[in-house]
Amino acid sequence: MAELPLLLFPSPETASKTPGHGNGGNFKRPSVQRQGERLSPVFQQLQNSFRARNVELQQTPAGIDPEQVLVIETVGNVEDFANAVKKIRGLEWMGELALENIAPDDDFQDEKDPSKELSGRLYLVMGNQSAMTQMLSLWQRYLDNPADMNFKSGDYRGLAKFKDVFLHLKDIRRWGVQDRLAEKEVFDVWKENLAFDSQRNIRFEAELWYRGSEEKRLESESIVTELIRELGGSVISQCAISSIAYHSVLGEIPAQAALNILELPEVDLIKCENIMFFRPTGQMATGREPEEGEVSDCALLVEAAPVGKPIVAVLDGLPLENHQLLSGRLIVDDPDDWASEYSSIDRRHGTAMTSLIVHGDLGGGALPLNKPVYVRPIMKPNPTDFRSPREECVPEDVIFVDYIHRVVKRMMEGDADEEAVAPSVKVVNLSIGDRSRHFSQAMSPLARLLDWLSAKYNILFVISSGNHSEAIETDMTRQDFEALSSSEREALIVKKIYGDARHRRLLSPGESINGLTVGASHHDLSSGGMTGHLIDVFESALPSPVSAFGLGYRRAVKPDFLFSGGRALYSISLTSGNAPLQFSNRKVPPGNQVAAPSASPGETNKSQYCCGSSNSAALTSRAAAICYDHLAEIFSEQAPEVDFTIFGVPILKAMLVHGCRWGDAGATLERLLLPDTNRRQIKSWVSRWMGYGLPDIDKVLGCNEQRATLLGFGQLNDGEAHVYELPLPPSLNAQREKRRFTVTLAWLSPIAASTQRYREAQLWFDFEDGKKSREKLKGKLRVTGIDSDSDITRRGTVQHEIIEGESAVAISDGDTIKIKVNCRKDARKFGAPVAYGLAVSLEVAEGVNLPIYNDIRTRITPAIEIRAGGQET
Repeated sequence: MAELPLLLFPSPETASKTPGHGNGGNFKRPSVQRQGERLSPVFQQLQNSFRARNVELQQTPAGIDPEQVLVIETVGNVEDFANAVKKIRGLEWMGELALENIAPDDDFQDEKDPSKELSGRLYLVMGNQSAMTQMLSLWQRYLDNPADMNFKSGDYRGLAKFKDVFLHLKDIRRWGVQDRLAEKEVFDVWKENLAFDSQRNIRFEAELWYRGSEEKRLESESIVTELIRELGGSVISQCAISSIAYHSVLGEIPAQAALNILELPEVDLIKCENIMFFRPTGQMATGREPEEGEVSDCALLVEAAPVGKPIVAVLDGLPLENHQLLSGRLIVDDPDDWASEYSSIDRRHGTAMTSLIVHGDLGGGALPLNKPVYVRPIMKPNPTDFRSPREECVPEDVIFVDYIHRVVKRMMEGDADEEAVAPSVKVVNLSIGDRSRHFSQAMSPLARLLDWLSAKYNILFVISSGNHSEAIETDMTRQDFEALSSSEREALIVKKIYGDARHRRLLSPGESINGLTVGASHHDLSSGGMTGHLIDVFESALPSPVSAFGLGYRRAVKPDFLFSGGRALYSISLTSGNAPLQFSNRKVPPGNQVAAPSASPGETNKSQYCCGSSNSAALTSRAAAICYDHLAEIFSEQAPEVDFTIFGVPILKAMLVHGCRWGDAGATLERLLLPDTNRRQIKSWVSRWMGYGLPDIDKVLGCNEQRATLLGFGQLNDGEAHVYELPLPPSLNAQREKRRFTVTLAWLSPIAASTQRYREAQLWFDFEDGKKSREKLKGKLRVTGIDSDSDITRRGTVQHEIIEGESAVAISDGDTIKIKVNCRKDARKFGAPVAYGLAVSLEVAEGVNLPIYNDIRTRITPAIEIRAGGQET
């Protein structure tokens, strides 16, 4: 235990939640007459398309009622529209998506700022001819007499939301071929595969619209299966998971059929109304082996063997489990015998990730974890890669969402007649991303799965944000670039990377709201390794130039934070014109040092260097294991009556974020971006790359005389709140010393997969009763908020805020800060109460002779004793 341990808050007071904020500004909408002029022809075209489809399907088997998906685009949003959709016979709710950056026009514009971009929704509904006819009837009634559309009786009862939709309606259309192929990489992957082998069968995933009834799902699957067979193909597998509104088919077609589709996509399979998206397979991969340098010997460490049950699980490639740094420290679970397809030299990524989790960066000489690490392989060597070592990737014969579902279920509750194989796991490391799927507003099926599994099993997924090692354009010659100073180079590269941010977004499943998404910082523990032709583009400890950008879903903070990911070096092109910077993939320093397989059989003592967000996620998982053990010990000593298994993961999540700050890196980015970016937007832009900043794990493991950290926990239902009181240290009275107040709240939310709000439970903290109390507190303590804007911090499942100041303030013995944790439904009502973890710190600079810790400890200890003594068992 730390010399000065973390403290637990006394039991909080129960209260009602603080009322939420308003809905924002108003915007100009078109008149009813103008809506009719704009959209009546569109409604008529839709009606005609339904009729044409009916004629087209006259030769199909009897009983098939042709359906089409309608895309209803609004400016602004209409809450609870789904309930109205369900009241129209033949109309089925498929989901909704947020729309951002809608350009204003003469019809829709902000009343205060006509140039301001707007937001809205895409509502997706599946309908037949009868439903379309009724929608047309509603539309005509709206145009004829909108004032009388009360919809309170007869056939129109419960349909009032349609009036709201018509008021906000910008466009309505069919979901078409371009929508199904929106992730255009599917055809690019087909072309690459056929260029490599013109006779190979082509595999793909067809994600179907998730239908509410099993009968409809089976019908959809049957239709898609038949269309694949008509092309000479077959269905390899299928998967339907109701909790994440997911239904998918893994198909395979002959090479010639794929070539025909590439030439003319308008075939029945691509036009099939039952299909939402086509996606390529095999895009979850580790990337190529570093080409420069050789592996080197690593020191033999003689440490005690791990004991107990695993806290961390690693889903990755198969590690070299007899490597001298890993032997006896891993529990490898390979029920599908994927090891039979691996040679030892292929076991690169899993070896590196487990090495980082067990030992950390080998350059640091840290002690290994004291518990074993559970490992389940989810990748194999690519059978079409004839180089050595081969790239590791998710096999093309599995639906990855289905596979991860079965893997986690086997871990946590078992499968078939077998018991759970690793139910003690609390942290799951996922250090790979889908390079074909950059996050763009809609949650990916894999992210939805991780969020659902996280809430279901009370586990924390630690996910890499993704890497982008594409060239960085300098827009100058090599000679001009080399003439720049190191600080000028840094400024240039930062601005170029930000200018290309839309191509450097999070890789799926990095948008997960319940997981911690970790980006890479340009930092490691190695020394040396620089050669004349290579360039370290940053002189500061900034985010790594390969690390992906957020924000996350509903513009939440993502990545959550950065962790050491190794320094990335670049070379500059020798071309005579504009010279881009090319990423240099190397096995030698700099970088994080990791265990590695050897090309020589039998050698198990090699290491190499590498960089990227995979490393950052693995190092975070290691920190999580250490923190979880520490928390368990604290609860055992200070609150043995509490069921730690309920609250451990939410507290752990808060704890990992609690030490985060932007620090010097954030200040550097703000300075470099400010001339080109609106000051109001600057915090958002820094958050996109840094999240909440860089964590200080050692700091959150304990306290010192100048810093007290307290932990709170509880469970809340919709409308409830808990109020915590933090005693203010009398020793701060009238002191002109810099002080910092940090609050972090974390939870795991159940999800509503087919709604735009998605997150079922919103929790947030405030000071006493909301905004006025917050400003009053800042005035009383003479502090201001730093780093992330407070509004953006409330959009996910971690809220982390820092306020600081140094002016003298009057503090009397008995003064407190009240921190109120609120809960309300977001997407929809949720069932069981939601567990949360809270971390609060008050500190002054180390070395300042103020007994902050002791002042707070002595004022909360009596209350803690009352809680423990009065606990019912």
